[in-house]
Amino acid sequence: MINNFLIINCIGNNDKLGLRVNKDFFIYILKKKKNNNEKIVSEILDFLGKHHIKLDKNFTIIVNLGPGSFSGIRVSLAVAKGIAISKNTPLYAFKNSDLKVFDQENIEKLLKNNLIEKKLIKPLYSIN
Repeated sequence: MINNFLIINCIGNNDKLGLRVNKDFFIYILKKKKNNNEKIVSEILDFLGKHHIKLDKNFTIIVNLGPGSFSGIRVSLAVAKGIAISKNTPLYAFKNSDLKVFDQENIEKLLKNNLIEKKLIKPLYSIN
């Protein structure tokens, strides 16, 4: 069961981060700027630091797969995957249509109804 998590919802409009720690839930609304994609990592780090969170294997990352802004989704997936690899955290994803409202109650329903996926696209790299 997923207890503590960071949820990244960057699909181009109303971009938000959610954080559940020990049954407390916090929402951070990402600042809207033209180059918001460049700032997402620093905003995530600030949000985690504000709540004194240290990511580890007991923390889960959940990311929105869309549909939405191509660049927003691509950047949020890259950031989520980077966190998962560097901090050894589990990584899950959800579809935007499965989360009607970004709040604790609806995210709990998402988790309870198993509407998250662990099977993300795994890239194939070729060495020439």
